[in-house]
Amino acid sequence: MLTHKLISPHQHGFLSRKSTTTQFLECNLDWCFAISTGVNTNVIYLDYSRAFDSVVHSKLIVKLEHYDVNPVILAWISSFLVGRAQCVRVGSSFSDYCDIVSGVPQGNVLGPVLFVIFVNEICNLLPPNFSLKLFADDVKLYSTVISDSDAVDLQRCLHVISAWSDAQQLKLSPSKCTVMHLSPRTANHVFTFPYAINNQVLPVIDNVTDLGVMYDNHLSFLI
Repeated sequence: MLTHKLISPHQHGFLSRKSTTTQFLECNLDWCFAISTGVNTNVIYLDYSRAFDSVVHSKLIVKLEHYDVNPVILAWISSFLVGRAQCVRVGSSFSDYCDIVSGVPQGNVLGPVLFVIFVNEICNLLPPNFSLKLFADDVKLYSTVISDSDAVDLQRCLHVISAWSDAQQLKLSPSKCTVMHLSPRTANHVFTFPYAINNQVLPVIDNVTDLGVMYDNHLSFLI
C-alpha cells in the first residue's frame, strides 16, 4: 500500500520513515509560517476512546477489499481476526466466553498496520485548505483563522470528522479533546470560537504536551 501511495501522507504512525518527530515537524512548519506572517491558527486535538479496541472487523475487511488487497492475504487477515473469544476472571471465577467482533490485537506488527488502514480515509474528508495530521489514533485538526467565517468552516470540518467517527464506531471523547489558539505574541486579536462535538464545547488550553513535546499557545517550547 505504501508502494502504490494508498496510505495518506498525513499519517505518521507505524510507517517506514515516519514517526512522532516527522508529524510534529510538519505541523510546526505550518504553525511557524502562520505566526511569522501574523496569522492565528486554531488547533483541535482529538482523542479517541479505546480506538484500537473499537475497530469493527467487518468494516475493516470491507476497507481492505476496497484497497484491492490480495484475496489470499485478505483471507489470512480474516482468519487472524475472526474467531477470537474472551472471558472475564474475578478471583477464581470466570464468566462465559463471548465472541470478539471488534478490535485489532496489540503487541504485534499487524495490529497497528490494520488500524492505520482502518482510519486512512479520514484524511480525504476535508477540503485542502484544512490540515489533519495523524499518528495512529492521535489526531490534530487545524487551520489558519483570520475571520469568524474561517472558524465556522473549521467547526464544519470537525462535524464531518465526528460524523465519520460515529459511522465507523470510533468514539471521540469530547471531554478529552481540546482546542488551542496559536497566535503571535504581538497579535492584536485572537479569533476564538466555541468548537464543539455533539453540542459539547471543547475546553480551550494555553499549553499542551503533544507527542512528548510541550509548547504553549505562542509556540514557545516548555521544559
